[in-house]
Amino acid sequence: MEYSEHMKNMKSTLQIRGLRQRWVVNTIMPVLVMVVLTVCLFSASVTSYYFSTMQNTLRSKAKAGADFVTSYSLNNYMQYYQIANSYAEGFEDKDRLELQFLNGAGQIQISSYGLTTGTSPGTSDIQEAIETGEIASFRGRDPQTGENIMSVSCPLSFNGRTVGIMRYVTSLQQVNRQILISILIVILIAAVCIAMVVFSNLLFINNVVEPVAEVSQAAKRISAGSYGIQVENRYSDELAELVDNINDMSLKISQSEKMKTEFISSVSHELRTPLTAINGWAETMMEDTSGDPEQQRRGLGIIMKESRRLTNMVEELLEFSKMEDGRFTLSVEQVDLQAEFEDAIYTYRELFKQEGIELTYDDGGELYEPITGDPERLKQVFCNVLDNAAKHGGSGKRIDASIAKEGVYLVIRVRDYGPGVPAQELPFVKQKFYKGSSKARGSGIGLAVCDEIVRLHNGTFDIGNAEGGGAVVTIRIPTAN
Repeated sequence: MEYSEHMKNMKSTLQIRGLRQRWVVNTIMPVLVMVVLTVCLFSASVTSYYFSTMQNTLRSKAKAGADFVTSYSLNNYMQYYQIANSYAEGFEDKDRLELQFLNGAGQIQISSYGLTTGTSPGTSDIQEAIETGEIASFRGRDPQTGENIMSVSCPLSFNGRTVGIMRYVTSLQQVNRQILISILIVILIAAVCIAMVVFSNLLFINNVVEPVAEVSQAAKRISAGSYGIQVENRYSDELAELVDNINDMSLKISQSEKMKTEFISSVSHELRTPLTAINGWAETMMEDTSGDPEQQRRGLGIIMKESRRLTNMVEELLEFSKMEDGRFTLSVEQVDLQAEFEDAIYTYRELFKQEGIELTYDDGGELYEPITGDPERLKQVFCNVLDNAAKHGGSGKRIDASIAKEGVYLVIRVRDYGPGVPAQELPFVKQKFYKGSSKARGSGIGLAVCDEIVRLHNGTFDIGNAEGGGAVVTIRIPTAN
């Protein structure tokens, strides 16, 4: 049994771990993918924005510079060279850009740096500007230095003839550093977001998902028949209340199952006893050839008594079945409650006298008005209460019964002078199948049926211990329903 319980606990633990892993994968992975895609898109957008802005700026400068140079009317090459040289010497952005003037062969003639004069850069923008006569751009590694650069080449035309190329060149080192810093900041923000998502999910898993899964596993075990198991309540708020309710449900189901098992065992015993007596006396009478009238009378009396007891037990079981499936109803009419109670008193008085029990009755010397109710059901309650009083308190050899008007209620009390009900059992005596420590015969559902009948009459059915010993049953039925 312990091994089986241990295996169930291990299985439950593994299932909870699997749930945690699935939850992490199903919640973290989509967020992670979205964050990575966002970072990639942002990086591409930032890179494109920086490079396109720089390129447009260089193209604007190149166009403006070319327009300025070509605005002069040149008569010869020397005049062009002087103007270009003067423009390069006065170039204001030489600390950030390199201004170059190239000839038609793509060689640098004039440079604002002076170090590249006479070289051929060899980038695609130069040849494209010469061939198309339009501004061309280049971004990549310088063929000579290997440095990442961006360049813009603009053709210089005089009288419809391209005499040279004005070229702006800038290093991308600072721009790449700025792009990298921006991307790192975004990655850092994304990492913080992912960490917050992971933390919040782990917090949610620890505080909600795992507890709910644990409670769910416990509920499954209860539904599978492991009645009475308890979930350790280490939670707070609504979850703690849920765990308390499940533990209470498990305990009550366990108690109910135990009582039902005891009920089945008790009913089996109760049925077997009268059946054995009936069969035994029937066989005795069949085999008795003496024809003794006294013997036959005694046997028939026992058979009738045991048959009556069987009938009562079957009726209780039928009433219980109706009560369980909601078919327990009343046939309401005007009832003389006092007359019904007195009929029960007179019926049981003679029976009790044979057992040496004195049954007294007090009606207060008054007649009480009829009430609305079911006479058969109410008489069933009275008979059951009187029978229980003799069964459990008959050792006191006295039972007192009374009826009186108290406010808007007709109150019926039946007291015995037996040992009474143990204090710890009083809260449960009206529960179905409950028999407590009593050794008396019975199915354990009679009082539950009585309580239901009285409740349907809008009354109360109470059982307690009387002063001086014995138990007392108090039934209150309203005079107007």
